[in-house]
Amino acid sequence: MRNEGILPVCKPAAKTSFHLVALLRKLTQIRTIGHAGTLDPFATGVMVLLIGKPFTKLSALFLHQDKEYEAVVHLGVTTDTYDLDGQVVETSGFVPTLAEVEYTLEKFQGTILQTPPMFSAKKIQGKKLYELARKGITIERESVPVTLRIELLNYAYPRLSLKIQCSKGTYIRSLAYDIGKALGCGAHLSQLVRTRSGSITLNECCDGAQLIEPGYDWCKFLLSSMPHALIYKP
Repeated sequence: MRNEGILPVCKPAAKTSFHLVALLRKLTQIRTIGHAGTLDPFATGVMVLLIGKPFTKLSALFLHQDKEYEAVVHLGVTTDTYDLDGQVVETSGFVPTLAEVEYTLEKFQGTILQTPPMFSAKKIQGKKLYELARKGITIERESVPVTLRIELLNYAYPRLSLKIQCSKGTYIRSLAYDIGKALGCGAHLSQLVRTRSGSITLNECCDGAQLIEPGYDWCKFLLSSMPHALIYKP
């Protein structure tokens, strides 16, 4: 079918990942639609939508690819969700110097152990962590190895802007929290743009905010086969 394939979409802010799936189901009249990596509602950027059964079977290939983000970490304020949508649980007046920021970021280069946040869709013993977190329940989570390459883009307290290349399964919200904790001032993630998923970049994405606009030709972004250079090799 013409509407089946791999569709790179730039997810707009304030929309859930499922919103895009539901929208495409309506546009294509195809029920079997999945995605290769979710984004939080406040986040924007690359989402790879897989339309049709032959393509949803490819999700594992995309999920195992590295991703790249541009993130803003807000220092001095910690939230329960580790991002701007959460409740403030702690504040600090400590202002780290640029040298302290650079020194701390070095601790997060390469392969590190990261603990998934309670407010996440990760399942433990069949329970989604965010369902427990909303009930005020916190449980032990196993730390997992992730590989990071972080570039400092700008620091003007309280905003710390970073470019992050990371392996699959990395939680940028947890990274923001851990950086704040290591600095001694606390932090949360206030802005996030996924600029690359595997080899697919923002430049190759259709505009998710325009999908329902009359005359918008999202089909020209649709890939009917696996891209030759799907696997990104830094």
